[in-house]
Amino acid sequence: MEEQPILQLSSASIYQGNSLILSDVNIAVNRGEFVYLIGKTGTGKSSLLKTLYGDLTLREGEGQVVGFDLKKMDWKKVPYLRRNLGVVFQDFQLLTDRNVHDNLKFVLKATGWQEPKHMEDKIADVLDKVGLGTKGFKMPYELSGGEQQRVDIARAMLNSPKLILADEPTGNLDPETSDGIMQLLFRICREDGTAIVMATHDYIVLQKFPSRVLRTENGQVIDNAAINFA
Repeated sequence: MEEQPILQLSSASIYQGNSLILSDVNIAVNRGEFVYLIGKTGTGKSSLLKTLYGDLTLREGEGQVVGFDLKKMDWKKVPYLRRNLGVVFQDFQLLTDRNVHDNLKFVLKATGWQEPKHMEDKIADVLDKVGLGTKGFKMPYELSGGEQQRVDIARAMLNSPKLILADEPTGNLDPETSDGIMQLLFRICREDGTAIVMATHDYIVLQKFPSRVLRTENGQVIDNAAINFA
């Protein structure tokens, strides 16, 4: 039996308020696939991501993400969708009043985990995967930008999602740190079979870590878009 795509949009229209941002969007992303989302500011990248994680409603066309029907999304269903997704932000969005361990524990409790040992094991596992096994006691302000981004990725992995949506995860990082984050994301993709859709403006990243590209342009999403690095 053929595996269903982790993410699929068919003849979808993406709206921000009453403004049509993208029309006739047809994309499918499979398990373990890494896909870049590129496009100039204001061409719909963020609106597309927000639709995929339930921040914007899909009004026209069909869409499913990790088994959820985006047309049937409402405020009651959004938390269940997000438990099956990982979202990585450019600005980390860590809670500044608690250490790394407690940042992660907060998310587990918020998504329904109750057994203390299971929570501790999961926190240790994700911190180990992102190379921060010894940093659980650190406060966010004690970490470098790259380490904070790794915590953000660890947080996105807590519920073993089939799909991670990453919005400019290397946007605020220096080139060397950025390379480390990209290697980590590709490893998660390869080893865990997690699909990753990453919005980026950084064409150097695309050159160093080539993969499939979606581009937002003129109200459309172009699949396997050709990149001009000149």
